[in-house]
Amino acid sequence: MLLRAGNKKIRIASKSVRSAEMLRHILGLNERFQGIMTYAAAETAYLANQGFDDLLLAYPPPRLIDLDCLVPFWKAGKKIVIMQDDSERIKELDHFAASNGIQIAVCVDLDLSVDFPGLHFGVWRSPINRMPKLDVFLKVLKSCSNLRLAALMGYEAQIAGLGDQMPGQGLKNWIIRLLKKRALPLLRARRTAALQRIREAGFTLDYVNGGGTGSLETTSEEAGVTELTAGSGFFQSHLFDYYSGFTHRPAAGFALGISRIPKPGVFTCHMGGYIASGGVGAEKLPKVWLPEGAVLDKNEGAGEVQTPVFYTGPEQLRIGDPVFFRHAKAGELCAHFDTLHIIRAGVLSGTVSTYKSELKC
Repeated sequence: MLLRAGNKKIRIASKSVRSAEMLRHILGLNERFQGIMTYAAAETAYLANQGFDDLLLAYPPPRLIDLDCLVPFWKAGKKIVIMQDDSERIKELDHFAASNGIQIAVCVDLDLSVDFPGLHFGVWRSPINRMPKLDVFLKVLKSCSNLRLAALMGYEAQIAGLGDQMPGQGLKNWIIRLLKKRALPLLRARRTAALQRIREAGFTLDYVNGGGTGSLETTSEEAGVTELTAGSGFFQSHLFDYYSGFTHRPAAGFALGISRIPKPGVFTCHMGGYIASGGVGAEKLPKVWLPEGAVLDKNEGAGEVQTPVFYTGPEQLRIGDPVFFRHAKAGELCAHFDTLHIIRAGVLSGTVSTYKSELKC
C-alpha cells in the first residue's frame, strides 16, 4: 500500500479495522501512516481517550448533541476535525462551539460522483458537487467565528470501492473500467477547482484528503492531494481481490467449526452468516479461504445457524475441524468477533481486542 501511494501519507480508515490495538500497530509500522479517519462521534471520543490524535470524523453526526462527548477533548487540545457539507448545519455547529467555549476545525466534504446519461456513478454523500455550492458553503463558514476550515476531502468511491475484475462479470467489468477511465479526469478537475476556490476565498488548509484502498495509485498522482485514506487493504477483505490494478495478500479471516457431515463432500459448519453491507448480491457472502477448493452451496449460502461447504480435496475433514473464511468487507468482520488472533510465520503470537469486546460496536 505504501508503494501504491507514491510519496503520500496514508490516513487509516478506522471503520475498516475496528480495533484500537490494530490501529496502533499499523501507525507504528511506518511514519507515512499518519492519522485516523473515524466514522462516528462516540468512536472518535473512544479513540481520543485511547491516546490517538489527528482524528478526522468523516461522517457528520445526525444530531449536534452527539458531539458532546468530544468537547472535553477539543478543550484539551486534541486535533479532531469534523466533516461538514451543509451550510445551515455549520451555522448550528458554530453556535454549538460558542456555547461550549471551543473552536472546531472543519473539513469540507466535496462530492466526486460523476453523472453520466442515466447513471449516477458514485455514492450519495455530500451535496457540494459544483463550485457555486462550494462558494455558498465557504461564504457561510467565513461568518462563523468559532469554526476554522482545516481540510478538504473528496472521496472517489466509484474508483476506490468498486471492483472492475469480478468473476463471471466480463461485460460489466469492461463497462466499469470504461466509466472509471472517463470519470477520473472529471473528478480530478473538480478537486483542483475546489482547491482554487478555497485559496481564493482566503483559506489555508492543513491537509487535502482523498483516495481509498482501490484508488491509491490514481489519487496519489494529484499534486494538490497531501494525504490518502485507506483501510480495507490492511485486512484485504475479499471484495478487494477483484481489481485490475493491484493485488494484495489476504491478512484476515474467520473460522467456523464443522458440526455435521450430511454426505461425503458436504461439510456443514456451525453459524457463519456474516453478510457484508451495501447493495445486495452474492459477492457480499463470505468466501471460503481454506481448505483450497472448498466453496459455498450457491443455494444455501452462509446462514445464521449453519453454513454448508462443498469440498472434495485431499484434506481429511472431520467434525470439529475448522473451515476458514474471508469476509467481503474488512471492518465489519470485527462487528461479530471479540478477538483477533495474530499469526506470524504460522505461529499464534498473541491476541488483540476489537471494538466489540470493548462494547463499542
